[in-house]
Amino acid sequence: MSYGSLSYSTTPAASVYNDEVARDTVARRFFVRGRVQGVGFRYFVERHAGELGVTGYARNLDDGRVEVYAAGPRDAVTELARMLRQGPRWSDVRGVEELDAGPENCYGFRIKD
Repeated sequence: MSYGSLSYSTTPAASVYNDEVARDTVARRFFVRGRVQGVGFRYFVERHAGELGVTGYARNLDDGRVEVYAAGPRDAVTELARMLRQGPRWSDVRGVEELDAGPENCYGFRIKD
């Protein structure tokens, strides 16, 4: 679009930025096994997810695992995955299964019952 001698793009910069952010946003579901219940694991995940800007939730499963749904920037979700494999001080993580996940409406990160 042109006004006098000035030219303006019809695509706002915010739109281009949002497209780039959307391409870099991922969602993953993790199933963490080992001694991960009763040791503050979900609170550990909640704290680190909040620091990283990752949305989602953590919940205990009946079979003793913890399920974590995480969505956010690729680098942040990758860093959270690294932390899941480490776990908090009193945990003993024996394995983490990681799956691609579809988008869910999550605002912030929370602990589910």
